[in-house]
Amino acid sequence: MEADGKDPHGEVAFVQRYDPERVLDAGCGTGRVAIELANRGVDVVGFDLDGHMLDEAKSKAPDLDWFEGDAATIDLTDGGNYDVVVMAGNVMIFLEPGTEAAVVVNMARHVRPGGRFISGFGLRQDHYDLGSFDAHATLAGFELEDRFSTWDGDPFDGGDYAVSVFRFA
Repeated sequence: MEADGKDPHGEVAFVQRYDPERVLDAGCGTGRVAIELANRGVDVVGFDLDGHMLDEAKSKAPDLDWFEGDAATIDLTDGGNYDVVVMAGNVMIFLEPGTEAAVVVNMARHVRPGGRFISGFGLRQDHYDLGSFDAHATLAGFELEDRFSTWDGDPFDGGDYAVSVFRFA
């Protein structure tokens, strides 16, 4: 990525545009985004369904809060809600088919009023599409604030990747 002139922490820089104090990294995998956010002074919590990936995240950053759980049902609101919930790394298209609406609604439970839900994923006809995503987000109480074609903030042109920013009313 760096050799191509791309920021290897593009998702982190993108999230920081919204000046969050508290972030939930939903589908955090091995913790790449969460760890870099923490390195930049953000209070971050990460969760993933894959315990093996979480083990790697925990080994890299044992002082961060990591949880194993399903995005459709997990409840990590004990410490209050988050300024941003971010789903980087194509999380939405790796969900169990048919659970997408429940996931978006559950993520809305974690976002503070005025906070944001940010998700980037590849657009292919055989996977979850933007029309469904937008409908599920509206159902959950989100309003589309902006959409980009990359985590660098390039304008969305109807291509094969979208980063959507929803604001919670």
